[in-house]
This record gives sequence, C-alpha cells and structure tokens, in this order.
Amino acid sequence: MDRRFLPLLLIFLLSCNYFADREERIYSSPAGYDLAAPVRYRVRESMQEISGIVLHPDEHNIIAINDEEGYIYQIDVDATKAYPKWKFGKSGDYEDICRTDSGWFVLKSNGSLYRINGLFTKDSITTVHYKLGKKEGKQEFEATYYDKTKNSIFMICKNCEDDKKQGVTSAFQFHLDKMEFDAVPAYQFSAPEIAKLAGIDMRFFKPSAAAIHPLEHRLYIMASVNQLLVIADLEGHVQEAHNLRHRLFRQPEGIAFANNGDMYISNEGGYDGVANILKFTYHKK
Repeated sequence: MDRRFLPLLLIFLLSCNYFADREERIYSSPAGYDLAAPVRYRVRESMQEISGIVLHPDEHNIIAINDEEGYIYQIDVDATKAYPKWKFGKSGDYEDICRTDSGWFVLKSNGSLYRINGLFTKDSITTVHYKLGKKEGKQEFEATYYDKTKNSIFMICKNCEDDKKQGVTSAFQFHLDKMEFDAVPAYQFSAPEIAKLAGIDMRFFKPSAAAIHPLEHRLYIMASVNQLLVIADLEGHVQEAHNLRHRLFRQPEGIAFANNGDMYISNEGGYDGVANILKFTYHKK
C-alpha cells in the first residue's frame, strides 16, 4: 500500500470506531423528562464560551459565566440587544457559578471560589477569594452546586491526580458558616459503578456541571467528556446514568433548574457548533 494513504486510512478506522461506540450506547431519559425533545435557545456571540448557569430571578433570565473573560452575564432568552454584564475578575478559566443564601460564588478551574459582592448594582463589584488547599499534582474543577440543607457549596473534581490513582471522582465541601473548605473529600464517585449503569467503557468520570433538583432533591451532574447525565442522592450515592446524544449535547457545561423542575442545560459553541441553552420541561412522576 502507498504509505501516503496510511494517515487517511487511520483516520477512517478511528472514525468508524468512534461512531460504532456511539451507536452501541443506549439512550434514555430520567423520569419526568424527554432528553430528545428540548426547546432550543441560541445565545449571542459574546457567550459562545458559556459555562455555568443559574436562573435568576425567573426562567426568562439566566445568569451565566463566560469562562475566559471574568464577566458575569445576564441572558434574556428573547433578547435582541447585547446582554448586561459585570466584570468581577481578571481573564481566567472560570467554570461555574452558584447562588447561595450568602451571595453569589464563581468557581475557577483550579478549585478556587470567588465570592461576588455588588452584583446587579451600580456600585463596583468586589470579590473575596477562597482557595482549596493544595493537593498532590494537577487539580481541575468545572462543577459546583449549592446545598441549602448543609449550608455549603460542593465542588466536584474533573481531573485530579489523587483521584486517578483510585479510579474515583472527589467532591469537596465549602462551609458557608465558616467560609472554609474541608481538607478531605465529602464523598467520591466510582467511575466503574457509573460506567456499569450507563453500559459503557469509561476509565474516568469527568463532571462539567451540577445542580440539585428542586422537587426531587437529587443531584444532577453533567459530564461533557463522558457524554453522560448522572443522578445521585445528596450524599453522593449514584442512582442513574443516562447517555447523551452528541447531536444535541455538543459540549454541555452548565445545568440549572426552575422551581417547577424545568431543566436548562447550556452547550458551549466549541469547534463544531453554536452555543445554546436547551430547556427540558418537567412532567411530575
């Protein structure tokens, strides 16, 4: 065979394996939702790197992070003008945002939390920085959520060296009464357990967003790299794992709920699509 064609053959074979893996997946939806039938909202050019999202004060407005610029945006899903925005920090890798009874917090990929003061006001915004204690090797986070019952914020590792050795994914607790992190994980997810539920091969579980369902009081976790929606109880015990279709979930990096259970998932634009927000109507069980 002419060696000039070997790279093309390799790409073809890898592509076949990629799509074969996709076809072997079984697709399902959590009770109350149809993951194949969303309402789709496109977002403006300024939000192609949309990451974490929170509905505020209602479903019509979505507070979102652009993960590179250090801005918080207020997205009106019907807007025809530029979104209002607030500068809270220098350019950096910001991954998620959550609203708590103690104010707004932004997650940076290195595991730092930024408490945002003065958001939505005309006064200048100030921030307070809280660092997770340094762990061994690299640590990368993309998902955070607020648990009101524990008065705490939880951050879930996406890529942490300590976890790789054990085949787990750790979540760390930040206590809002003390404004301190626990030194040890609050709980850990088992990648093999999730893979078994999803019916796939998976070495590492890499969450990209998380939020608590307001009616079910369960934790919904998006994993963009794994193309999964995982559901667990609030102690970290996994209950369900649902494969996501790539044509809809190009790069899911944010998740939020309305009070009635309607679910919103944001997709970054990436190299093969336009950023959007998907709405999934909730039908009570």
